[in-house]
Amino acid sequence: MLHRSLGLKMFVVGATTLFLAACANVDKSKEPAVRDTAQDTVTQDVVDTGPEPGTQEHLVQQVGDRVFFGFDRYDLTNEAQATLRAQADWLRQFPSVNVIIEGHADERGTREYNLALGERRANSIKNYLVALGIDASRIEVVSYGKERPAVIGSNEEAWAQNRRGVMVVR
Repeated sequence: MLHRSLGLKMFVVGATTLFLAACANVDKSKEPAVRDTAQDTVTQDVVDTGPEPGTQEHLVQQVGDRVFFGFDRYDLTNEAQATLRAQADWLRQFPSVNVIIEGHADERGTREYNLALGERRANSIKNYLVALGIDASRIEVVSYGKERPAVIGSNEEAWAQNRRGVMVVR
């Protein structure tokens, strides 16, 4: 029995030795890396590319999409002309872009009167852009009169924001 017990012990010791030797030769490069994520500090540069060139968002960001008018007026102020010159430059950069000029009015006046006023405002903008060299076929005109206010309210601040012409990329 002593012989048998000694043989079993020798077998277990030998098998354990072989097992440990086999484990020592494992290729560590094939094992997944274990990382201590608490110690890792990863910085990632986020590049804000901005809106896609030639889109409505790009127009708004680069030059603005609207001009404003005085009460019951459709003539272009110096500020409106400056914005329209910038819009014309932008349109020259993107010759395949077509636009709609929306004419808007404040809530005062009849629906019919404000639709006509909105159309005069939109045409005033279109004519100025054409005079700056933009092909008229790229510009469509629509009037919404008082139907689409930018700001809700019955005060001068709201009315001033609603008397506008807006360029929309189509």
